[in-house]
Amino acid sequence: MSRQKLQKNTIIGFVVSLLLSIVKLAAGVLGRSSALVADAVESFADTLGSMLVWQALRVASKPADEDHPYGYGKAEALASLGVGALLVVAAFYIVVKAFHEIVIPHQPPEPWTLIVLIIIIAVKELLFRVVMKGANEYESDAARADAWHHRSDAITSSAALLGVSIAVWGPQLTGINGLVIADEAAAILASGVILITARHLIRPALRELLDATSHELAAKVISVAERVDGVRFIEKVLVRKSGAGFHLDMHVQVDSDLSIRAAHSLGGKVKATLRKELPGLVTALIHVEPFEQVRSEDNSPRVPTVSPSDKKAV
Repeated sequence: MSRQKLQKNTIIGFVVSLLLSIVKLAAGVLGRSSALVADAVESFADTLGSMLVWQALRVASKPADEDHPYGYGKAEALASLGVGALLVVAAFYIVVKAFHEIVIPHQPPEPWTLIVLIIIIAVKELLFRVVMKGANEYESDAARADAWHHRSDAITSSAALLGVSIAVWGPQLTGINGLVIADEAAAILASGVILITARHLIRPALRELLDATSHELAAKVISVAERVDGVRFIEKVLVRKSGAGFHLDMHVQVDSDLSIRAAHSLGGKVKATLRKELPGLVTALIHVEPFEQVRSEDNSPRVPTVSPSDKKAV
């Protein structure tokens, strides 16, 4: 049911974004606004991004199979990466077009384009809140990426609103005709916001695809496992995210005099406890080993190893 709700939000966002993109492009062309046209280009990139996210959620919802024993969760990270790349392309296109318009003398935008922008900003902010609520509820990075597209669109439209306002009323109020280029300046500013948003999407997607460790999640795992009776020490915790869930590989040390059956049973108890308290856990491989009291050179107790390397992958 969770995936169906996320997919429904994505479809609604896609349809609304497509309609708004068409409205912005038409208003930008008819109203002579470079910022509005650039905003329409960014919106079309967002719309295509929503299509990628929807497909990714559909693929990620497929159960694990023989060829994909860990499931298809990384499809969400691939979608986030793809959408981020689209935003980078859109940002550079906006900059190139804005500079082209600056060197060509032109009339200020039509005043009615301001009304169009105000309506678009309100609708996009509403979409952001609806989609982000679902993304946070079901811990979906792809849905978060989709939500941030709507917020990015609202921000770029706000920049366009400011630029168009200055371009429309500035020359009349101040007599400075050069304020007409505020329209293009807003487009360039919007491209910077788009690049920041793209980085916000690309970086976590790359970390997930490269199996970077989530230190916060690993700490949660250790905290839960250590509370299980019979666990003497958590030697190693390897955690990797995949879509809305995560996979765990953990080494648990128990009393060396336990029988194989008892040690295996304790490992199962650790796994059951983790599944109960950490709903996002998809798979858990528990290695049970005999406990050995070893202290470091400064005579301090050992600490669990969270990953082979604590350095960030990206």
